[in-house]
Amino acid sequence: MEPHSSSLFERDAAWIAPTYSRFPLALCEGGHGAYLKAEDGTLYLDFGSGIAVNTFGASDPVWAEAVIAQVKKLAHTSNLYYSEPDVALAEELCRRTGMKQVFFGNSGAEANECAIKVARKWGHEHKGPGCHEILTLEQSFHGRTLATLAATGQAVFHTDFGPFPAGFYHTPADDEEALIRALDAHPGTCAVLFECVQGEGGVRALAPSFVRAIERECKRRDILLMVDEVQTGNGRTGTLYAFEQYGLSPDVFTTAKGLGGGLPIGACLLGERVRNVLGPGKHGSTFGGNPVACAGALNILQRLDEPFLATVRERADRLRKKAAAIPGVGAVTGLGLMIGLEVENARAVANAALEEHLLVLTAKDKVRLLPPLNLTPEEIDDGIARLTRAVAKASQAKKPD
Repeated sequence: MEPHSSSLFERDAAWIAPTYSRFPLALCEGGHGAYLKAEDGTLYLDFGSGIAVNTFGASDPVWAEAVIAQVKKLAHTSNLYYSEPDVALAEELCRRTGMKQVFFGNSGAEANECAIKVARKWGHEHKGPGCHEILTLEQSFHGRTLATLAATGQAVFHTDFGPFPAGFYHTPADDEEALIRALDAHPGTCAVLFECVQGEGGVRALAPSFVRAIERECKRRDILLMVDEVQTGNGRTGTLYAFEQYGLSPDVFTTAKGLGGGLPIGACLLGERVRNVLGPGKHGSTFGGNPVACAGALNILQRLDEPFLATVRERADRLRKKAAAIPGVGAVTGLGLMIGLEVENARAVANAALEEHLLVLTAKDKVRLLPPLNLTPEEIDDGIARLTRAVAKASQAKKPD
């Protein structure tokens, strides 16, 4: 596909580090809800939401009003002083989840870095200095810092940047015997960290029996249960957080993406067992708890009430059933509006979808759908029609060598 603006692409190539495999599309003209406008005025139906960030779609006026009001009041202070928005957001997060304390950062990776530090400090204090290892799952993804890359159970992310911090090991998902063997072999384990739905690992929801085994082993061995809700959280799977669907009470969980609604924020939530593990000087973030980001996040969180989440579940059921009926689509995976579609060539389908003015993502061998949570039945039907044409078009195209 020809780029809409060669000058913009040339400037990007000249000045921005080439770390992203971008689609040839410039989204510079804004949008509304589930639709984004390209430079030439073409409207694209967005089933990616900025990778699960734009919870209520583009240019959500209610969220924007909350953000603008805080910008006019105070855009930034520092964590040397008290601020109302971060306290209000922390209160709401803890009230809704039963957690006890929150540390705010700017991304999912930062939230997971905090969880790692909490687990290691807790292990050191409660079980001795040798208790510092963290078990994660194969095909997991926890971030792109050195520590969160080490925690990520995918070899493809481990090239070029070693040596990585020690103290992480991985076991296959949904294999209870392998889980027990791994924990037996690592008596210095302080925590297990996992995603209820492995997003970058192929939109794979963990089996409930396996998650119960993790919980059982953590209790039996007196180690922390930590859940990465960076992509699954904030209503994406049909409940406020995905661990609720598994009946879990984590010691630590992390979140980001959709919490901010478009502004960068990350949060690490601490349960009773790790309350006050972090003291003055033990962790920090200059922009963590930024008043503007927290004001926007509080607006998002307060609107994710049970009636709205029930609508998310209904919309998810509609979208999943219609996607499963598309010729050329195999299994439909994930939870709620975090959806993976097995297709013959995921990237080819994503490229064909772009030609149909539909934005979708990929994850491993799947097309990944992460639409705004407030999409309408009409938008679902529109997206399914475009996706159906894209799958058919990709299946007819010659596969690359």
